Amino acid sequence: MLLSKKVSALELTKAFLQRIEKQDSRIGAYVSVTEETALRQAEQADKLIAQGNGASILTGIPLAIKDNMCTKGLRTTCASKILDNFIPPYEATVIEKLNQQHYVLLGKTNMDEFAMGSSTENSGLKPTHNPWDTDRVPGGSSGGSAAAVASQQAVAALGSDTGGSIRQPAACCGVVGLKPTYGLVSRYGLVAFASSLDQIGPITRDVRDAALLLNVIAGQDHRDSTSAPQEPADFTAKLGKSIKGLKIGLPREYFSDGIAPEVAASIDNARNVLEKLGANFAEVSLPHTEYGIATYYILATAEASANLERYDGVKYGRRSQEYSNLLQMYENSREDGFGAEVKRRIMLGTYVLSSGYYDAYYLKAQKVRSLIIKDFETLFADYDLILTPTIPAPAFKLGERTADPLTMYLSDIFTISANLAGLPAISVPCGFSSNKLPFGLQLIGPPFSESKILQAAHSFEQETDYHLQWP
Repeated sequence: MLLSKKVSALELTKAFLQRIEKQDSRIGAYVSVTEETALRQAEQADKLIAQGNGASILTGIPLAIKDNMCTKGLRTTCASKILDNFIPPYEATVIEKLNQQHYVLLGKTNMDEFAMGSSTENSGLKPTHNPWDTDRVPGGSSGGSAAAVASQQAVAALGSDTGGSIRQPAACCGVVGLKPTYGLVSRYGLVAFASSLDQIGPITRDVRDAALLLNVIAGQDHRDSTSAPQEPADFTAKLGKSIKGLKIGLPREYFSDGIAPEVAASIDNARNVLEKLGANFAEVSLPHTEYGIATYYILATAEASANLERYDGVKYGRRSQEYSNLLQMYENSREDGFGAEVKRRIMLGTYVLSSGYYDAYYLKAQKVRSLIIKDFETLFADYDLILTPTIPAPAFKLGERTADPLTMYLSDIFTISANLAGLPAISVPCGFSSNKLPFGLQLIGPPFSESKILQAAHSFEQETDYHLQWP
């Protein structure tokens, strides 16, 4: 519509800004709305489209960005009080790539503080509400991005995924969330939580949009030493092509007693849909799955304790005004600036890395991670993809699990292993509970199999209408 001039980028942007003004007081998806920047970018996009050359599929498209990706000259808080006044002097690589496409930035979205959480209740600024039921959580940690897309306050959004933080909120909010292979998308300018696990990805209305956004943000970056040397690919190329003969595994460890009956029924239905399209299914095993949560919460907290050392009140961010010496300034700045969950994870991470416990916890967790990776390698020698639920049950109520961190951690039970193994995975809407709460199916593939995952997800999506239903 933009390229055919049925609507202008400025009109489109104003429509979204009006919707944010009307809706977001109830949802709380945004930490900051960048109205001035958005209108300026929309005007530039319209000029580019009017010239008839240089416009791309994303030119003039209003997007939302999770608030842990650096935006030059615009506040980037990670939803933490310690970074409440931080304005980055540089752009994250993904933002640079979007700028080259002349996108429109509507604003920065809310999240669990430093991406540590599964409900966006750990935000140091405010909670986000699920658009399907505002008494419930949107999932986390990219809850703001998922809620913005689900409530149609953005065309699409970027999130980050360390243990399920794109896929889990996508499932809770009834949208599509893709975690790419570790290294496919540059982490330069993504504020680090756990560096060996973090990955940026799209949250969108449908699978095609996820593929289009991935086309833009994927690619090697010399500024990120973990960036993979992959040739540019068109992730839309296989969309619409037959999945006949595709071999999909159903890992028995993911179909435990803890799954809500409605979720289990929707996964059975999804399997039937894919079987009718020609996919072949078999029960398989990933024997070390049960150790995933424990392994993740040792490795992720260890990396977090190292990454969050930089927030000391000296270089940038919040500095306490009450101190009599340097050490007290460090202590008070961190005490005031970090929330309870961030402090919990820093202490856990410091403990597992400490003298006398390093071998017992951190080293052992790294060995178990290797076993989990080996499980997937063995399975993918015979199968193309794995199908699992994304979440064990629909979104829970706000405040329901805040006093019980262990129960909260189990929210990511089906998503964590893909991060530990660095694998690509997508969540696609696959059903609703009796009280109209969405949930998702997850497809996991071997490294750099995004095209195949998107192809299978798109095939399922075309046979169902879950992605067309909105709160």
